Formats: sequence, C-alpha cells, structure tokens
Amino acid sequence: MKEKESYNESIEKLRKIVSDLEQGELDIDELSEKMKEAGILIKVCKEKLTVADEEVKKILEELQ
Repeated sequence: MKEKESYNESIEKLRKIVSDLEQGELDIDELSEKMKEAGILIKVCKEKLTVADEEVKKILEELQ
C-alpha cells in the first residue's frame, strides 16, 4: 500500500476487499491479510475525512 494513497484509491481497494469477501474468494490466510489491510484503509479514509471536515469548517467560519 502506498504511503500517500488518495481517499478514492483507498475506497476502491476497500470495495474490492468487500467484493472478494462477499464472493467467498479468499482463503483463511488471505482473509487475515485482507482484514488487516481493510483496517488500515478505513483508518486512512477516516483521517482524510476528518481533515477535510476541519478544513471546510474553518473556511465556513472565515466566511462569516
């Protein structure tokens, strides 16, 4: 996984993991690795959303 992955790239990887899980295409070893990766991707997305939310709030405050 890239260090500076975009939100969209992270979401797309999460969608792929979910799709693989739904289709039952992962063996137990892959499942463990994919779940770890999903946890990291969720954290990255959450952090990016938090930063974006803070920036929007700051901009809105400056406009008032």
